[in-house]
Amino acid sequence: MTYCPTSPVDIISKYYAKDSDIYYILWIHSEQVKDKAIEIALKHPELKVDVRFLEEAAMLHDIGIFMCNAPGIHCRGEHHYIEHGYLGAEILRGEGLPDHALVCERHTGTGLSRKMIKEQKIPLPDRDMKPESIEEQIICYADKFFSKTNLSKPHSIDKIRKDLARFGQENLDIFDGWHKLFEV
Repeated sequence: MTYCPTSPVDIISKYYAKDSDIYYILWIHSEQVKDKAIEIALKHPELKVDVRFLEEAAMLHDIGIFMCNAPGIHCRGEHHYIEHGYLGAEILRGEGLPDHALVCERHTGTGLSRKMIKEQKIPLPDRDMKPESIEEQIICYADKFFSKTNLSKPHSIDKIRKDLARFGQENLDIFDGWHKLFEV
């Protein structure tokens, strides 16, 4: 596993102005995801989670949002929001962080399969983007609890399940499996 040669804040600061609204939104959201992910890791030592990596990757998982068009969260880029994961992965690969990059591109929903990308004509590279490592799975799960449009409180399990159900039973089954593994 590779680690950040500097802190995640140094990497984020290369791409986001510290006094900007988008920096604030990204920072708060990433902190929320990081805290939830670490809570899970500490509650489950049997999972043998790399906590240092988990912390870094959780802080960097949404680094690509500035490249997307999402005015509600102050993003004024040219890409569809669904692309923020692989765009962030490209940034982190350029920073020499290939393992962190995998978290970026695999955290959307409960992950996106090559088949889903093709069938739904999603503007993403033609490859599977489903979380594999335990750290990827924990960050993907933790991310579902926090919105960048409402930073004030986490989503309930019922809301997350309802949102995921729109994308098919497979997504719901994956989330429910994570919930049993990480929370129950």
